[in-house]
Amino acid sequence: MAGWRGRTADVALVPAVGLVAVTGLVVQSRGIDTAAEWAALLTVLLSTGALYVRRRHPVPVGVVALVAIGAYGALLHRPGPIMLVFVVALYTVVDEGYLAVAIGLGLASVIAFAVADSYNRSPNTMNGATLLHAGWLVAVIVGVTRNRRAYLAEAQARAVVAEQRMEEEARRRATEERLRIARELHDVLGHHLSLINVQASAALHRPDPVRSEQALTAIKQTSKETLSELRATLGALRQAPTVVPAPGLNRLGDLIRTAAGPELKIRTELAETRSLPPEVDLAVYRIVQEALTNVARHARATTAVVRVRPDHDDVLVEVEDDGTGQPDSPGSGILGMRERARALGGSLTTGAQPDGGFRVSARLPMRPDPAPVGEQM
Repeated sequence: MAGWRGRTADVALVPAVGLVAVTGLVVQSRGIDTAAEWAALLTVLLSTGALYVRRRHPVPVGVVALVAIGAYGALLHRPGPIMLVFVVALYTVVDEGYLAVAIGLGLASVIAFAVADSYNRSPNTMNGATLLHAGWLVAVIVGVTRNRRAYLAEAQARAVVAEQRMEEEARRRATEERLRIARELHDVLGHHLSLINVQASAALHRPDPVRSEQALTAIKQTSKETLSELRATLGALRQAPTVVPAPGLNRLGDLIRTAAGPELKIRTELAETRSLPPEVDLAVYRIVQEALTNVARHARATTAVVRVRPDHDDVLVEVEDDGTGQPDSPGSGILGMRERARALGGSLTTGAQPDGGFRVSARLPMRPDPAPVGEQM
């Protein structure tokens, strides 16, 4: 819009200058009667019309205006209001950065002005009008040059600020991506390796062929899922497309079947939930995954309950167990779950239950409001 306003002002200035110049000519000549006066009028109109293209061709228009001054003075033997046309042309030449050309045009116009003014001057009078004209042109050139330098300095400062903001935005996005990939790697490796460890321990401590076969089968399936999710996560680092979709509610059943075992029964209470945005869907899966990892690693529980249900514009995720063990202090798993919730504008609470066991509860908005990187930590 600023460009259009500037262009409109440039165009509107031309008829205003032409009107002043023509009116000045009529007043100065007390009418248009002679052939010289008609020729001077044509000179004013032609030079004024050239101002329409002064932004695209500043130097040629400046030369045309200078020639018009000389022609006007030669025709009427005196300087006149056509000088206003030249001032506008000279202003444009300076504003477009042609300072040396502007100085040359200004000196030439002073000479033309002095020649035209000399026709009606007696030998004893000083050429004050010429000096006034010269001072006017110097003021125009100096003033416009100073303004142009200030404008260029401001534009350069804005460009530097814009570049800094782009760099900061790039660093912010890189930090967010590193945090996301770190969380993904922690959740994938932590969960699956914990399950593999639990199954392997069960097989070693209870050398029952049937249970050993079940444990080895579970280890095989878990390691397969680990490799699949690890490839998908590392594919993001290589910026390569992955054929493995991000997990969500649709894979919650597989997750629970993998986490459950002979010594841990997991019950699910899943209320019907409308389609979730991909980032919320993934967060629900990862929070349940990490909570079940902690159950297997710390809780020494026999049963666990996973609940997912909508609550107005939020989705609630709860994982409870009946175990007696719990982490002494929040580890990276709990911190990672909390970061996931906060990154979407949600919240997560954890703690022991009054009747025993441990509870993880997350509230995630179905329309996530991402938090700044600093708040995610």
